[in-house]
Amino acid sequence: MLTGQAPLPGAPAYGKASIAEVLSSAAAVLGAKDYNNVLKLPAAKRICVVLVDGLGKSLLKQRASHAPFLRGVMAADSGGEHPRTLHAAFPSTTATSLSALGTGAVPGEHGMVGYDVLDPRQDKVVNLLGNWDAGVDPQRWQPVPTVFEKLPAEIPATTVSLPKFADSAMTRAALRGSRFSGATSTHARVEQAVAALAETPSALVYLYWSELDKAGHAYGADSPQWERQLEELDAGMKRLAATAPADTLILMTADHGMVDIPRADRIDYSVIPELVAGVRHTAGEPRMVHLYLEPGASSEARDQLMAAWLEHFQRKAWVLTREQAIAAGYFGTVNDSVRARIGDILILARESVAFYDLRRVRLQAMDVVGQHGSITKAEREVPLLRIPVSAKKAKGKRR
Repeated sequence: MLTGQAPLPGAPAYGKASIAEVLSSAAAVLGAKDYNNVLKLPAAKRICVVLVDGLGKSLLKQRASHAPFLRGVMAADSGGEHPRTLHAAFPSTTATSLSALGTGAVPGEHGMVGYDVLDPRQDKVVNLLGNWDAGVDPQRWQPVPTVFEKLPAEIPATTVSLPKFADSAMTRAALRGSRFSGATSTHARVEQAVAALAETPSALVYLYWSELDKAGHAYGADSPQWERQLEELDAGMKRLAATAPADTLILMTADHGMVDIPRADRIDYSVIPELVAGVRHTAGEPRMVHLYLEPGASSEARDQLMAAWLEHFQRKAWVLTREQAIAAGYFGTVNDSVRARIGDILILARESVAFYDLRRVRLQAMDVVGQHGSITKAEREVPLLRIPVSAKKAKGKRR
């Protein structure tokens, strides 16, 4: 790194306690021989993994008064050996973490290394979440088999999510191999998850919960709207625990956390010439920017660009090269086919700041309040809660 920078945080805990270990550990518990129970989950025949988009561990702890059921789970969940805190993948964005969850692989292997990134083959930036480019085949871009694809035939897998994701490119990239069950409301999604769990003696169900992230982006995590969605999540998890089969292991986690960025700290860096000098493409999240240099750019030009970013933002961001990020372990093991998708220079927000290139994105993008993507504690630490099924229901089941 350039002199004057604050020390970088350590790499995500890949292989030990990251989002990549959740479905793979669950599969191991259910008998999939290709995976290990790294998280030391307890024995179970049915497992439901709930992924709450945008629920950082610090946010859950701070707003626990709005989630009395989950607060009780956190207070009681002291038994067992599984970790209570996991790391999101890097960057801390849905496309990257959800792919790590679905495959059990690190970003440098599954190749989903940002919200949008450079496709070197087309020499253009492509979106990896909801607006895939027609020239990108999800299964070729992300070739690692999913956990669902490698489950034994006797263990049915079901994804419960919004209907619009049934055959989305993101689903085909990260979650292929499961039966899809779509429902718009959170109440209906819980019901469908319970039904899928009850259908067979052994099952793996993945339940996606999107509403908290949407509220955070639109209004901020420090908003009544976000708190109402946390209350809805709390009620939904209580319903799930009360109605799931008694032998179900319910795990709740998240893909990333979130921080609120004041309007004054949302910066259009494209109007500052020295911050885009020699840059061919920009991509990524506002809090984790990929800068791709013109072909043949010299190391001197790269260093001047990095120095310009550091001069402008001092301690607000970390500035590092692709090679430094890889050496730090941020992407895990990086395959040759993935390396060029990562920016030549990465800008990681450290404090309250978000970076935009308004030559490339719409002005409305700067209206987003809740942000994520960087490697700060608030963005990368997510909970892993083991939610017990209703004791009364479990007792009745044994009779």
